Amino acid sequence: MRYIDAQEQEELLDMKEIIDAVAESLKAYSEGKTNTPLRYSLPFNEDNRYLVMPALSDELKIVGLKTVTVAPNNTKIGKNTIVGSVILSDYETGETLAVLEGSYLTKIRTGAISGVATRYLARENAKTLCVIGTGDQAQGLIEAVLAVRDIERIQFYNRTYDKAVNFAKQIEKDHEHLNLVVCDDVETAIADADIIVTATNAQTPVFKQRLAQGVHVNAVGSFKPDMQELPSQAIVDADKVVVEAVEAALEETGDLINPVSEGVFGQNHLYGELGHIVASKLEGRVSEDEITIFKSVGVAIVDIVVANYFYQKAIKS
Repeated sequence: MRYIDAQEQEELLDMKEIIDAVAESLKAYSEGKTNTPLRYSLPFNEDNRYLVMPALSDELKIVGLKTVTVAPNNTKIGKNTIVGSVILSDYETGETLAVLEGSYLTKIRTGAISGVATRYLARENAKTLCVIGTGDQAQGLIEAVLAVRDIERIQFYNRTYDKAVNFAKQIEKDHEHLNLVVCDDVETAIADADIIVTATNAQTPVFKQRLAQGVHVNAVGSFKPDMQELPSQAIVDADKVVVEAVEAALEETGDLINPVSEGVFGQNHLYGELGHIVASKLEGRVSEDEITIFKSVGVAIVDIVVANYFYQKAIKS
């Protein structure tokens, strides 16, 4: 059995390769070729959650289990809010092949899913990216968007301004060619953005203004019914609202649950699953003026596919 830590995963990473692998896993999911139960959530220590997510695919010949602890208050003591691990098993024998550190893998998986969504739903000539929330997940999201679009400018916003400044400095180290701007308010950050990424722990919407024509949004932060990053009006205004998994999205995220409960949005308004767009069963963006939203809650089969990607590269290196 092999343990693959965050540093080794980073050394093995090719974001474009992972986006391709993730696209195939989403396609398999939407075609019913995986067994991916809804994640089981156990609350503990008031604000914390322990998430258990098994997944397998006969089509992809993979099987594994992801466990994640979400501890929002960890930021107060300088620790990651999301920690966990992924266990990858041999499809033939069931033996444990590898255990992978889960925080970095989650960051890369989350980014890669939005990378797939951006590939199919954002305008081809998108140049300006807005990033709302500069925590654990934001770096993976940025790298994924950069892998599929020629971004020239990134506009950051975080409730804590200094945190956004420090994060922008980290991004600048690897991307000196980009024009990076830290904004005092969210309205400025969103202005003129072609792509908006939200990655926060917000319980109420992080912005109020109406979305501009042609914008694409990747919303990844809200994973519980009491969390909502996007205003309900944004969901209503969107020409296409896309998810990885219809059942999970309608049960797990306040970004959809709240508009439904308010009577302004219904399941029949969902455009469909991203995997069906990958499979060309649904069209992606069809016009420059469409407003598109990808609401991600994550599906465990993607984590197992990403774990397998790292494992296969590790044993060959």
